[in-house]
Amino acid sequence: MVKKDSLSAVKFLDSLAENNYYLTKILNVEKVEKTTKIVFDKGKNFNEAKVNFSSETALFLKSKPEIFTKNLDSLKQVINQKYTDEGFAFNRVKTQFLGFENDVPKVEISIFKGDKRVINGFVLQGFTKVPKRFVKNLEKEFVGKTYDDVNLLKINSRLENHPFLMLEKTPQTLFTKDSTQIYLTFQKKKANNFDGIIGFGNNDKKKFSFTGSINLNLKNVFNSFETISLYWQRNQQSGQNFDLQTDIPYLFGSNIGTNLNMNIYRQDSTFANVKFRPALYFHLSSKQKIGARGNFEISSVLDDTYTSGQDFSKKGIGVFYEFTETSEEPLFVYKTKIIGEADLLSSFYQNLDKTFQQIRYFLFAERNFHLKGNHYFNVKAESAMLDSDGEITTNELFRIGGYNSLRGFNEQSLFTDFYAFGGVEYRYLVSNQAFFDVFGQLANVRNSSLKTTSKLYSFGLGFNFLLPIGLMTFQISNGQEFNNPFKFQDTKIHWGIISKF
Repeated sequence: MVKKDSLSAVKFLDSLAENNYYLTKILNVEKVEKTTKIVFDKGKNFNEAKVNFSSETALFLKSKPEIFTKNLDSLKQVINQKYTDEGFAFNRVKTQFLGFENDVPKVEISIFKGDKRVINGFVLQGFTKVPKRFVKNLEKEFVGKTYDDVNLLKINSRLENHPFLMLEKTPQTLFTKDSTQIYLTFQKKKANNFDGIIGFGNNDKKKFSFTGSINLNLKNVFNSFETISLYWQRNQQSGQNFDLQTDIPYLFGSNIGTNLNMNIYRQDSTFANVKFRPALYFHLSSKQKIGARGNFEISSVLDDTYTSGQDFSKKGIGVFYEFTETSEEPLFVYKTKIIGEADLLSSFYQNLDKTFQQIRYFLFAERNFHLKGNHYFNVKAESAMLDSDGEITTNELFRIGGYNSLRGFNEQSLFTDFYAFGGVEYRYLVSNQAFFDVFGQLANVRNSSLKTTSKLYSFGLGFNFLLPIGLMTFQISNGQEFNNPFKFQDTKIHWGIISKF
C-alpha cells in the first residue's frame, strides 16, 4: 500500500483499527526519492469483542453498558441504522481499542450523531403544474417528520400509483446546513381514456341483437386533477342511457371538492327519467373522501298504455363515502375500491296526488389480490335497495345486468328494488400486456311490484391484451336463474377497446 504522505498513512492506520485490525505492525519503511513506502502487516481481524457503551448510548440502544458480540461489524451497522432511523442521517459509529481481556479485544463504541434531520419541504421538478392543495397536503403529511427510510418509502408509495402523475425517479434529497428538501420529479400521466364496448346476444324475444356503450373520460386536462365523464349506452330493449359527470377535487385551493352528475334514461317510447345530483365532498386523505349531495329526479310516462309506471318527481339529500386505491399492475384499474351511499327521498306521484318517503342505499366493493407470480384474484360485490312507504312503480326501479354489472344477462334487463350480487374472477397474466380471466357470479334480485325474488348465477371467460391503440377485451358469458335449464342461446359476447390518451 503506497501513501503520498505521513498524514495519509496515519489515516490508513486508523481505518484499519476501525475495521477491527488492532495488531497492525509496520514491517518496513523505505524512502524512494520523494516517496516513502511503508509496509504493514494488518494482523488478525478481531470481529469478536467485548463492547463498552457510554451511559447515553446504552440508554438509547436499550442495552447493557457492556456486552459481548460475535460480529462487531454487524453491531456497528445496526447501531448506525438505529440512529439513522431517528433522523441522524450523518451519524458515525467509531470504535476505540482498549486492549485485550482474556485474549478477547475490548473496545469502546462512541457515536457522533450530527444534527437531527427532519423533512423541511418539497421541491417539484419536471411537470410542476399541479394543484397547490396537492402540494399542501403533502407538506401537511410529511413536513416536520423525521427524515428516515420509513418516511421516504411512504412518500414514494403515496405517489407511485397516483392517477394523474408519475414519478420519473425515486424522491431525491438535498441537505443543506439547516434544511432537508425532498425533490420530486413528476411526469404527467396519460389519464384520459376512451372505452367502447359492443355486445352480441339474443334479446328477451330470442332475437339476435346488438348492444353498445361508449365511455369517455377527460382527466386533468386543465391540470387541476379534474374529471369530465361522458357515458352512453344502448340496450337490447331499445333503452338508452346518457350520463354526464364533472368532478373537481380542490375548490378554491381547499380540500373540498364538487361532483355534478346528470343522468337521462329513455326506455323506447315508454318512459323517460332525468336525474341531477350535485355533491360536495371532503378529502379525508389521498384515498378517501366523504360528502353530501342533493337528489333531484323526474320521470314522465310517454305511453298511455304503460300502466305499470307513473309520472313522479323526487327530491332529497344523501351522504356518501369513497375509498380508492389504484393498482400497481397497469392492466388493472383499481387495487381496492369501496363506495357507500345513502339517500332520504321524498317522491311525489302526480296521478295519485300523493307523496311518499323513501330510503335508498348503494354499496360497492372491489379488491384485486396478487396470489403469486402471474396469478391474480379479483373479488367484487354490489348491493342496492329502494324502500318506500308506498308502492314502487316500474319506472323508478333499479336496472341491472350486462357487461359492467351482472354479466351473462342483457344490459339493464333486470328491474329490481333490491339486489345483491358478488363475484370472483381468476386472472392469469400471460405477460405485462395480456391476461386471461375466468369468472363466476351469484345474485339475489327482488321485484316487490311483481312480488318475485330470483336467485341467479353467471359465469364466463375472457382474454384481454394491449395493442398500440389500447387494451382490447373479449368476453363470453352466460347467465341463468337457478332451477331453470341451461340455455346456450342466452350466451353473450362482448368485444371492446379501452384506450388511454
